[in-house]
Amino acid sequence: MIAAVKIALAVRQDLETWQKLNVAAFLPSGFANAEPSLVGDQYLDGDGRAYPPMLAHPVRVFTGDAAGIRRSFDRAISRGLLVAVYTDEMFSTMTDVDNRAAVEMVTTADLSIAGFAVAGDAKQVDKAFDKLALHE
Repeated sequence: MIAAVKIALAVRQDLETWQKLNVAAFLPSGFANAEPSLVGDQYLDGDGRAYPPMLAHPVRVFTGDAAGIRRSFDRAISRGLLVAVYTDEMFSTMTDVDNRAAVEMVTTADLSIAGFAVAGDAKQVDKAFDKLALHE
């Protein structure tokens, strides 16, 4: 992975609160296996209890309308960033197998994107997300 790494995700602003939280929680999980260098070491508390490692970089959360999300998604792909996607169809599925099938049935250009996450060179991430607002 690039030295100056940034992780960011975008969530469509018209989603219900539970959907926004689901998208935001789900998307970064795609990076742990795809790019192990993004993951830090395990955590230990003062009693020596171990907790699993998490992403080693902060995650910035952005929001926008459907057109803005689509624009940023396309820009992220064109810049070769590592991209994880969450589509509207995934809200009606219950398993990982069904999630993957829902995405596979639709071409990239026709995906109805509820949100997506990227990891990569910080400058390229900034360029992909340049028109989106930080989520409040």
